[in-house]
Amino acid sequence: MTKAAPQAKHHRRQHDREIVALAVPAFGALVAEPLFVMADSAIIGHLGTAQLAGLAVASALLTTAVSIFVFLAYATTGAVARRVGAGELSAAIRQGMDGIWLALILGAAVIAVVLPTAPALIDLFGASETAAPYAVTYLRISSFGIPAMLVVLAATGVLRGLQNTRTPLYVAIGGFVANAILNVVLVYGAGLGIAGSAWGTVIAQCGMAAVYLVVVVRGARKHGASLRPDAAGIRASAQAGAPLLVRTLSLRAVLMIATAVAARLGDTEIAAHQIILSLWSLLAFAMDAIAIAGQAIIGRYLGAGDSAGAKAVCRRMVEWGIGSGIVLGVLVIVSRPLFIPLFTSDGAVKDAALPALVVVALCQPLSGIVYVLDGVLMGAGDGPYLAWAMLLTLAIFTPFALLIPSWGGGLTAVWGAMTLMMATRAVTLGLRTRSGRWLVTGASR
Repeated sequence: MTKAAPQAKHHRRQHDREIVALAVPAFGALVAEPLFVMADSAIIGHLGTAQLAGLAVASALLTTAVSIFVFLAYATTGAVARRVGAGELSAAIRQGMDGIWLALILGAAVIAVVLPTAPALIDLFGASETAAPYAVTYLRISSFGIPAMLVVLAATGVLRGLQNTRTPLYVAIGGFVANAILNVVLVYGAGLGIAGSAWGTVIAQCGMAAVYLVVVVRGARKHGASLRPDAAGIRASAQAGAPLLVRTLSLRAVLMIATAVAARLGDTEIAAHQIILSLWSLLAFAMDAIAIAGQAIIGRYLGAGDSAGAKAVCRRMVEWGIGSGIVLGVLVIVSRPLFIPLFTSDGAVKDAALPALVVVALCQPLSGIVYVLDGVLMGAGDGPYLAWAMLLTLAIFTPFALLIPSWGGGLTAVWGAMTLMMATRAVTLGLRTRSGRWLVTGASR
């Protein structure tokens, strides 16, 4: 055995420790986020069907808004990590503050749009006459929490860039517990109904944002970073986030098209599709946790000028992605008979879901590669390429998916199209990674 072999093994172990240390807490924080909606649903559901239907429509709008602005976390993570790698902690926190100020500006803009247009937005989503008033109430009140939600995204990106994913986990858990308690107290104790649920969530979100701001402000004072808004820095944060916004909107378009096609196939297919989509989202959280670790680690290596280290950790993370995908795929296959009955007792829905779940399971190793490389390129600040790659993917996916009903394809074909989407992303991201053009070193890209 040569001397290089033990050294390579040591580096792999070091990378593994870094990945696990960042990915595990990140996964916990990611899973905690949808629990907010689940807690609200469980509490509001006991008030009546109309209230629950109103919550469903309003929460769909809010979830979409937050997912659109997720670039606040993604763009900030890589940029801050670069500064950390370069040893510029003051500049790292200053860059993070620019992202937080941008979040506040965007949050205020969203409130200004949502408050007057809430009835129209609810109507656009097809809420019934009985559910619409509850949906409007929940949406208008919840809009006051959007700035806090966006601050949480940006501040989470700051801490991830600082290689800290534990604090976001603790804040997410605390926010979930506070949200659940406040909802029970305000909905039932104070008798505020669905308005109490909305106010409880707003208070919990503001509390989470306040904790993040305390942590970031302490770091800024410790390292002498300015807290004042800087127009040039805020503009740079927006410019860095714009390509990731395009990427995210393209991905959301893929999911909306898939759901629309499934709906055209019939009630049975759309019901089965919803079950599979919920599982797919859960699997995505697991993969995204590894991608988040990639954003933080890659950014740090490139900031330190270590392109060889960045390539090495990229290779190791791809191995992690494939391995995790194999494990998750096997779990999906094994748990199929147990998972589907949790959502439905309809035999037709089960029959439609089972073969499509097999497709999802087989796609998991490929998904692992896609999520990892997506995170690697985000950490490298390669947003423009990610935007163009996702637009190309959308262009390939759309005609194939829309032709499924005319071909006589069923739900399995829809998820076959989703696999084609993931394969296209794997090719585009793989080619970019192999080219090495993303390996731009330095404190900023």
